[in-house]
Amino acid sequence: IAKARGPIIARMDCDDIAKANRFERQIAFLDTHPDYGVVGSWTETIDGNNDRVRYSGADLPTDHQQFLDRIGRDTMLAHGSVMMRKALVQSVGGYHAAFKHCEDFDLWLRLVAVTKLCSVPERLIQYRIWDGQVSNRHAYVQRVGAGISLAAFAERQAGRPDPTSVLRELPPLEEMDRLFGREGVAKEIRKFAVPNLLYSEEALRAQGFGLLKQFIAEGGNTPGLWRTVLRLVRIGAPVRAADLLFRLCAARFVRHSTG
Repeated sequence: IAKARGPIIARMDCDDIAKANRFERQIAFLDTHPDYGVVGSWTETIDGNNDRVRYSGADLPTDHQQFLDRIGRDTMLAHGSVMMRKALVQSVGGYHAAFKHCEDFDLWLRLVAVTKLCSVPERLIQYRIWDGQVSNRHAYVQRVGAGISLAAFAERQAGRPDPTSVLRELPPLEEMDRLFGREGVAKEIRKFAVPNLLYSEEALRAQGFGLLKQFIAEGGNTPGLWRTVLRLVRIGAPVRAADLLFRLCAARFVRHSTG
């Protein structure tokens, strides 16, 4: 970004494909909407063989209010599709190195303070899904980092200092309450992260399972927990499947007993 000579930065992931009219359509939007500093596009999902994949997710926000309504609930922008005004990105400090694998999410949450963001309702990018992509290989780091970024966003919205702004690396999740100076931050982050980690084999085999256990111990509940027992069996982790089943049964018993 620092070396770019033009006023607009166009992002692209190495495994995706841009449609021939992508730049034309997004530049036209930025030219006619000077109050918008970032514009992405809808995507068309493909697999490793360039074949189209049916995608059931909601299309991305096409105005700034829709973008704001999505924060913390669903995908706001497709990172590999965005074009953004260089000066605005630099004015908020650019990408923060601490937020590995979710640096885009953190950047959007800082940019909302100075500009508007949305996507054009056209499928200008073919987004590739495959086993080796970042969102599969680094699901735990990505999702926990996004949760920390949301906590930092809440601090800024409340007029309090953002304790992550000077970090080059994020501390362990267990230190979040101390970092933010209030109790419950780590619990909020676990609540945000767990639903997506249930579908990541990499996360369930590693740190994600410990986070899941703590989430249940804190009384957390989310759709898909019971199906995760079967998922653990299928990926060859029967001991963890039994552990999770025991914890879910114990949590249900406690809820019924206190209810």
